[in-house]
Amino acid sequence: MDMSDTLEKMPVISLANDSADALGQELGGSFRTFGFAMVKDHGLDTGLVGKAWALTKTLFDLPEEVKQKGYDPGIAGARGYTPFKTEIAKGAAHHDLKEFWHVGRTLAADNPLRSSMPDNIWPEGIDGFAETFSALYAEFDRVGAKILSSIARYLDLSPDWFDTAIEDGNSVLRLLHYPPLQGEDTGGAIRAGAHEDINLITLLLGAEEAGLEILRPDGSWMGVSPPEGGLAVNVGDMLQRLTNHVLPSTTHRVVNPSGDRSKYSRYSMPYFLHLRSDFEIATLPGCASAENPDRYPEPILADDYLTERLIEIGLLKP
Repeated sequence: MDMSDTLEKMPVISLANDSADALGQELGGSFRTFGFAMVKDHGLDTGLVGKAWALTKTLFDLPEEVKQKGYDPGIAGARGYTPFKTEIAKGAAHHDLKEFWHVGRTLAADNPLRSSMPDNIWPEGIDGFAETFSALYAEFDRVGAKILSSIARYLDLSPDWFDTAIEDGNSVLRLLHYPPLQGEDTGGAIRAGAHEDINLITLLLGAEEAGLEILRPDGSWMGVSPPEGGLAVNVGDMLQRLTNHVLPSTTHRVVNPSGDRSKYSRYSMPYFLHLRSDFEIATLPGCASAENPDRYPEPILADDYLTERLIEIGLLKP
């Protein structure tokens, strides 16, 4: 079968599958083919998600000067606010047409990883914001761990292999706002330039709104739109490196809307699931062979890898 034909038929996978092994094969097969999977029945608390969407809109409706109080350029966008046109895809000519707010993990003062994670920054004057997004962060953590357990099965690893690798991981929940574009001269910029994600896997809420596209092997672009309330989940560069490209980190972008849709904002909530900062990323033995030689003979700490990539995308100064 031609790969372009295969790529038109990305399945929607139910995480409610009673067979853990079957689910692992479904998810692993989709990740191996596309670098992406569309999932439903993920079990995120729908009431909590609804409240989070409402608070996200409230956040980005705040005056610019209020949002700027949550901006700390010294922490490379790790927490709090990152203004419009700050982030740029690696190698891109234009900054992305987006603004965002990052929520991260809260660690105890005596946790040995505490120094690698800044404190959360919470916006002023939005009741329930910290409580809602702390709870949603924990929900994403849970669902992400389930997906990684399925990936472990697909890779013939113990189902709990990733548990210690992501314990107290430096994961980030991003609240994203792409402002309306009608009448704007974007100068060739788009909402999110072509890029790959840095982390292990990304769980994206809000992808049912048109705009997300992935790059096919033939160089053409394919839209990805899970069912309403579903998730688009993709492999990040850390997992690609760990699996020696058995699971690919696929280039993707968010294109500008046309016609009437350009009058409207677009919101999304990606959860970037990261490894522990002190985890050593070394090629899994089962992912290197004579046919697929080890591309990464030298391991690297997750935090060092993250630093390299944050410099490349303009959030951290060298």
